[in-house]
Amino acid sequence: MINLITTNERLHEFCKNLEQQDFITVDLEFHREKTYYAKLGLIQVGAKGFEAIIDPLSKELDLTEFYNILDNPKIVKVFHSCRQDIEILYRMSGLIPHPLFDTQVAAQLCGFGTTASYESLVNTILGIELDKSSRLSNWCTRPLSEKQLDYAISDVTHLVYIYEYIKEKITASNREHWLDEEMAPLLKIETYTTKPEDVWQRIRHHTSHNRKYLTVLRELAAWRERRAQTKDLPRQNIIKDEYLLNIAAEMPHTIEELAQIRNMRADILKGKLGAEIIDVVKNALALPHNQYVKLPQEKRISCNPSLYEMLKLLLNLIAQEEQCTPHIIALDDELKLFSAYKDSDLNMLKGWRNELFGSKAKTLRDGKLTIRYNPDTQKIDFIQQSA
Repeated sequence: MINLITTNERLHEFCKNLEQQDFITVDLEFHREKTYYAKLGLIQVGAKGFEAIIDPLSKELDLTEFYNILDNPKIVKVFHSCRQDIEILYRMSGLIPHPLFDTQVAAQLCGFGTTASYESLVNTILGIELDKSSRLSNWCTRPLSEKQLDYAISDVTHLVYIYEYIKEKITASNREHWLDEEMAPLLKIETYTTKPEDVWQRIRHHTSHNRKYLTVLRELAAWRERRAQTKDLPRQNIIKDEYLLNIAAEMPHTIEELAQIRNMRADILKGKLGAEIIDVVKNALALPHNQYVKLPQEKRISCNPSLYEMLKLLLNLIAQEEQCTPHIIALDDELKLFSAYKDSDLNMLKGWRNELFGSKAKTLRDGKLTIRYNPDTQKIDFIQQSA
């Protein structure tokens, strides 16, 4: 029988047990299809030998004790693909769980590929095929069936053993500092906060060098984002991207001009949105030029083809030797930029990536690295030539 916690008394008892653990596994079930902010339905928590589901929709429940567990520096909080879960917890509690271990991130450092889904890890490591038939359940409805609760709890029970397996691999390969570097952004508040003025960059649009157009688009997207946050509605429910792009291109000054835009919704023209849109466009056009969008740098890369191919070979050899996915170490565009001697701010030249690959790439580019197959060891030798 699954331990479903709906009262403070049972939560207190459960948290007392959690306090004794070195690590706990955590997963959330939520919905956000009809809202801007995710609506939390369940909190699943596992530990070695016991687990429970906390019902955050229970009116009798105060989650403070559980938040204290998340904030306890002596207990490692284990998630799989934690970005959205942490965002929800941060909004609810104002804290980011720490210390934090993401099994998806860690698995990518151990040769499990760029996706390393929970299902694939359960299957590969534990030999278990998960039943995903309840995946699309509405977790905010009550009551939930036993089958739904079984599905939900499995996301933390198997995670206990996956964490132990992957942690052992990370430790055995001395990659703890790799993982620390990868986890660092997930511990920053900025990762979970959306700046309305930056949202326009997520909108797919034809490449434009018109700063006025991009500035109007920025201001329209920021207006929509703030409205979506205030109303707690999906941004596309306010107004779709395609309309914002058309409005930014036409820059209407009146409702009549706004009405001329293709497929413009009647409710926008007749309601408050139309007047607000006109004001946003006018205010954007009134901005001084030094507040316009700065044009992005030209992304066209003119690489050295021969050096680029050598760098790809080096990357693949190192990735194979270290049992890592090549793209985890360096992206293809980084190799092209590096081959063109454009080294500014490349991740492959930072931290563990530089130790593993970047430093050798520099030596190769300088003509001081020999790559040789060793028939005695049946491995590849990287020989750095003396100056």
